[in-house]
Amino acid sequence: MHDDSALAELRIARFVRERLVAALYRDTHAVELTAWAAPGEPVSFADAVQASFEPFAVGDAWGVPWGTVWFRVRGEVPAEWALEGTRPELVLDLGFSDSAPGFQAEATAWTPEGTIVKAVEPRNPYVPVGAPGASVDLYIEAAANPEVAGAWTFAPTELGDPETAGTALAYRMRRLELALLDETVWELLQDIRTLTGLVGELPAGLPRRAQILRALERVVDEMDPDDVAGTAGAGRAALAEVLASPAYASAHRLSAVGHAHIDSAWLWPVRETVRKVARTFSNVLALMDEDPDFVFAASSAQQYAWLKQYYPELYARVAERVAEGRFVPVGGMWVESDTNLPGGEAMARQFIMGKRFFLDEFGVEPEEVWLPDSFGYSAALPQIVAAAGSRWFLTQKISWNETNRMPHHTFMWEGIDGTRIFTHFPPVDTYNSELSALELARAERQYAEKGAANSSLVPFGFGDGGGGPTREMLAAARRAHDLEGSPRVELSSPRAFFEAAEAEYASPPVWSGELYLEFHRGTYTSQARTKRGNRRSEHLLREAELWAATAAVRRGDAYPYEELDAVWQTVLLQQFHDILPGSSIAWVYQEAERAYAEVAETLEARIASSLASLTGPGETDMMVNAGPYARDGIPALGAVAVDTNAAPAEVGTVREIDGYFVLENSRVRARLDARGLLVSAIDLASGREAIPEDAPANLLQLFRDTPRQWDAWDIDEEDKRTVRELTDAESIQIAQTGDAVVIVRTTGDSRIEQRVSLHTESGAIDIRTRVDWHEKQKLLKLAFPLDVRAERAASEVQFGHVFRPTHMNTSWDAARFETAAHRWVHVGEPGFGVAIANDASYGHDIRSTALASGGTATVVRVSLLRAPLFPDPDADQGEHEFTVSLRVGADIAEAVAQGYRLNLPLRRLRGAVAIDPLLSVDNPAVVVEAVKLAGDRSGDMVVRLYEAFGTRARVAVVPGFAWTAVSETDLLERDSGPRAMTLTSADAVSLLLRPFQLVTLRFARS
Repeated sequence: MHDDSALAELRIARFVRERLVAALYRDTHAVELTAWAAPGEPVSFADAVQASFEPFAVGDAWGVPWGTVWFRVRGEVPAEWALEGTRPELVLDLGFSDSAPGFQAEATAWTPEGTIVKAVEPRNPYVPVGAPGASVDLYIEAAANPEVAGAWTFAPTELGDPETAGTALAYRMRRLELALLDETVWELLQDIRTLTGLVGELPAGLPRRAQILRALERVVDEMDPDDVAGTAGAGRAALAEVLASPAYASAHRLSAVGHAHIDSAWLWPVRETVRKVARTFSNVLALMDEDPDFVFAASSAQQYAWLKQYYPELYARVAERVAEGRFVPVGGMWVESDTNLPGGEAMARQFIMGKRFFLDEFGVEPEEVWLPDSFGYSAALPQIVAAAGSRWFLTQKISWNETNRMPHHTFMWEGIDGTRIFTHFPPVDTYNSELSALELARAERQYAEKGAANSSLVPFGFGDGGGGPTREMLAAARRAHDLEGSPRVELSSPRAFFEAAEAEYASPPVWSGELYLEFHRGTYTSQARTKRGNRRSEHLLREAELWAATAAVRRGDAYPYEELDAVWQTVLLQQFHDILPGSSIAWVYQEAERAYAEVAETLEARIASSLASLTGPGETDMMVNAGPYARDGIPALGAVAVDTNAAPAEVGTVREIDGYFVLENSRVRARLDARGLLVSAIDLASGREAIPEDAPANLLQLFRDTPRQWDAWDIDEEDKRTVRELTDAESIQIAQTGDAVVIVRTTGDSRIEQRVSLHTESGAIDIRTRVDWHEKQKLLKLAFPLDVRAERAASEVQFGHVFRPTHMNTSWDAARFETAAHRWVHVGEPGFGVAIANDASYGHDIRSTALASGGTATVVRVSLLRAPLFPDPDADQGEHEFTVSLRVGADIAEAVAQGYRLNLPLRRLRGAVAIDPLLSVDNPAVVVEAVKLAGDRSGDMVVRLYEAFGTRARVAVVPGFAWTAVSETDLLERDSGPRAMTLTSADAVSLLLRPFQLVTLRFARS
């Protein structure tokens, strides 16, 4: 017995495929086509139109990988096309494949006067032209971006580097002609797509499903397959009744926000993102001209800044739509950054730089944080978001979790200091929706807050240069606005959604702590050179701002606003969530490493200049401390003269005794065995041994690293079962300087040299590891089994730390098998703890592990290097250096201090006078994170500080400069009223901070 419904669906599908689609264009007309291939990098429109164009024909191949070909199209729209219900268009097929738009060829259409009309992509392949009888003259700037992703098999590819991508032409032009769109046929096609999609989501046997199928069958019955254009109106009439049937009163409400997630670099370089932004934004503007209800939201001030720099005419048009409220800047960040790896001040600057741009350029301040695609979200974010003046947070990526499903879609997210922010996680599970019936039904089905609320947001549009929203998506939205069997869809803006959602859901549930992504854990480690560049840049910026501000106050030097802003913008761009995490092509990292080198050169010169001005010319040896803690008699944020001839207060010893290498000072005694493994580390104050008897530390471990998918992104737990311990030493000896033990190991084609020494001031065991790395698909970790019974471990995040369990009691605990930390981690039990600090690493795993001798140890492993094959087949190859510090007998306070010590080393220089600190604080729990002059160039001093230990803290901030008034501000240095200030005198400001509270103080100096 046949299923009549299935037969009807087959009949309808064939009619659409063979009749309707074929009848979309009533007629076509040839054009004259010429072409010019730009040599090397893209050129401007002005340069391109001066080139010599040669004849080109449809069917010809074009475009070397990463190359650009300019086509010139000339012709005339036939006068006989003046038919009601039609529209002339230029239709192109550059050689598009079935892969997703945004990951292959794209193009921009220009007028001869240099105005962008719109873009051309695989699912947006048309350009509007004049009325019948009008001439056509267009330039098509076609980018031959290679399909780096291929079929997402994650196979190694040479296409990610122009030096290895080859010169074979990548595409073949399939179509370029004028065509006459039949608007009635097009509308009928949208009707049918909406209804057939809905049929696919409605349960079998439901009357509504049968009603729609019968109506669709009537379309086929009543239309003449040999005269589709003449009978399309009758087809639409057959569907009018089922399309007019209203949605159920209880239907889910979806706010559809036009959107195009454009990665600022990924499987293409930054320079191509600039063009992707122009293409997408021009498409959006063209669509706004056709649909007055269409609203589009775009994040990332950097992308607007590129548009302003490279496409000023297009930028002016965007600004007009922003003023109308239809083109909506969102997010308020410089880029959609990673949030696990950037430091606290850098995370703050993402909002400061982003919001200032939007305020200065448009008078608009986004209040929603828009991060759909970043790889997990730091528990410090709610406070930073609130301090930036934002109210709402949106993400989508947590839907990628491998193990656990997020229990909420709308909730209050609570950060480490107790700040809560209204958060939405769209149940549609995509930030590139096409507004298909499948997606709409999924959003309604998965919405977790049923019964308490009934609204969610759906971002729609092709991303990554796919062109953004299309006219087909807007047609789908219109048809699903009030349609029986479907959620209600309303074109909206992010603000409108969030305001309505807050009003609807007065007491949402609370999620406390990080939004950990149970996926992409390898991004804490991939592309180690870029991660080191980020870490070093962040700390150099702290130094440069501190000493420039000090020189401005003490010496009257001009503060380098433009220079520092430019450097910050470079560093913030590299923190984009596919650059800093290590998941981009080789080209991106070549550029990133060059950028970091330029940043270091600029900042080192600025630091040197400011310090020279402050200390003056002289031959006195000076030690400079930019850190927040006094060190060896050197004040925080200052510099003093030192006597290089004086004997050090203490000298640690390094001796070889009974086959062991013993390092000792007044705080710690450590022993390395003949393999270079740390078999003992005794805290001399307590007499406590930190290393288990049968589990040595300083243990390099090599793991197979062959993820199931997403090479550069993922570390899979099963690969940790294949560990190989690098215990054989090629050599081990006391260094010629006598203050360290040097160990050399080899594995495969790689060489590893470690230098183990004691830091006299702090008592830490410093392990500097240099690696000449030539492994493939391997993960290198440095392991420290510790004789500490710790049920949880502390890991530094922005402006504080989080505790994570060391056990695997729940599926949530087990899934968190690789985690991110900044400068330090700490494990402890009552009365004793151990801190492990680093200068360039982020990936860690910390677990309680059974010992062969009985009992358990807490094993801390620092992930040093990976070697994924996709998208960069040479990722991490070459030389690297890491310093990891082990401080036994340490509490959280010592862990914080060690993190700053490793990342802000003392500077030695020659000068004449000491540098008195610009300010001091009397409580070590309160850390001064940034000292700078106010962004409005008023000369006011801005000081950012936070409580670092997780305690309530009372502190006096004592300025070392003249000031007339002080206020607490938000991150944008706007008065936000007192939150922490309790008392202000002529000499000091008293603050009471809750755990991890972030405070910005602004001191008026005139």
